[in-house]
Amino acid sequence: MAINPPRPKMPALNALRAFEAAARLGSFTYAAEELFVTPGAIAQHVKSLEAWTGEKLFKRLPQGLELTALGASVLADFIAAFDQLGLAVHNLRTNAAPREIRIAALPSVAQLWLSPRLPGLREAMPEIAISVTALENPPNLNREPFDLAIFYEDPDISPLSIVLSQDLIFPVCAPSIASRLKIPADLAEETLLHDMTWQNDWEIWLLQLPSMPHLKKSGPTFSLYALALEEAKNGAGILMGHEALVQSQLDSGTLVALFDMPHRLQRSLTIKTAKPIIVGSVLDETVAKLISLASKAAGTSC
Repeated sequence: MAINPPRPKMPALNALRAFEAAARLGSFTYAAEELFVTPGAIAQHVKSLEAWTGEKLFKRLPQGLELTALGASVLADFIAAFDQLGLAVHNLRTNAAPREIRIAALPSVAQLWLSPRLPGLREAMPEIAISVTALENPPNLNREPFDLAIFYEDPDISPLSIVLSQDLIFPVCAPSIASRLKIPADLAEETLLHDMTWQNDWEIWLLQLPSMPHLKKSGPTFSLYALALEEAKNGAGILMGHEALVQSQLDSGTLVALFDMPHRLQRSLTIKTAKPIIVGSVLDETVAKLISLASKAAGTSC
């Protein structure tokens, strides 16, 4: 008998990660996007894991994937394991660079809400290095290297979530256009501006005006809300404003809110953290200052 017999090999970490992502998201394509590889690479990793287990983990169907009983039985364990691994990596980075704060935010929030508040943060906390990444979708804070995420989301009661303000929408435009608009029916002859992130804003707002079902909803669409906002300021048309994002323009008079008919959406501008905030920590100070800066600028524009 060998003194040091060969030990059975464990499956590759990449194979385990590919299985967990594909199983959680229900798609090789979505898993590939999350892990920044190709769908083919995900498929190969899963295939290698299935070869290691000797059993299938997915049923390949014409309309997508379905977990086998074996795959479904272990998914929760793998999600918890990779969440815990992500938090361990997060703690490693935080302990290695305790004076750095990394923020992820929706592009419009980063440009129009957060950016004007960064000077106040730097002044209040000059020893802190703050970086900002604009993302279209909220990151998984258990897996991605961000300390804070600032997005419009459905409110929840999680201790990891802090509501800054409810999303209030209403039409806004340049003063030169506002002077000729007295009632909502006047919109029929105007150009409506649209943003790709919130494509249904106009339909949602118009639901409170059942007498205007035939209002034209065509008009230029912008991939960046900040660009649409600039065009509204330039007199190109009327945009559906989100209070937290247009408040400074309303205060300065470069934009005007129309008709005094705001509509409250269920979602809110929210700060989320990966783990509960420790009182007195750098993260605690940063969040407290952001809330303070938000409160100073708060106010109803309509």
